[in-house]
Amino acid sequence: MSSDPIKDALKLMRYGFYSITSCSGDDVNAMVANWVIQASFEPRLIVMGLQKTSYSHGLIERGGVFTVNLFRAADQEAIRPFTKGRAKNPDKMANAQYTPAPETGCPILAGAAAYIECRVAQMIDVGSDHDLLVGEVVGAGVLKEDVETTDMLLLTDLGWSYAG
Repeated sequence: MSSDPIKDALKLMRYGFYSITSCSGDDVNAMVANWVIQASFEPRLIVMGLQKTSYSHGLIERGGVFTVNLFRAADQEAIRPFTKGRAKNPDKMANAQYTPAPETGCPILAGAAAYIECRVAQMIDVGSDHDLLVGEVVGAGVLKEDVETTDMLLLTDLGWSYAG
């Protein structure tokens, strides 16, 4: 435990680990995220925290779409090439293997177990380093058979923490 009980408690929350892909015209990107949740049944909404300084933030603002790529823990190596931002890895999409999603055109990354396509419903500035991105689900697909929620990649599977 640290001297910050709020940080300690926030680090106990379990987070999935996803790749968020986006596109605007010919420009595509993939980033990683863990603050992603379903927030509504009707309409189906996904909400995520999106860092204001990320390359994807501007791309999502321009393109108005994004896709959540879900990975099994066993396939975590497939997501690793996207853990560095564009500033540190400007050519990360040059060798990325993906197919365009049917509804949005955003990349569906090779190795993903499933994907969820979204159109931006709102991007909310809450006065912090992240905006809240609300996306309406417009398509999805399960790419690997017999996948269970217990198979899915968590932030802790990588030994990482992004909380507090």
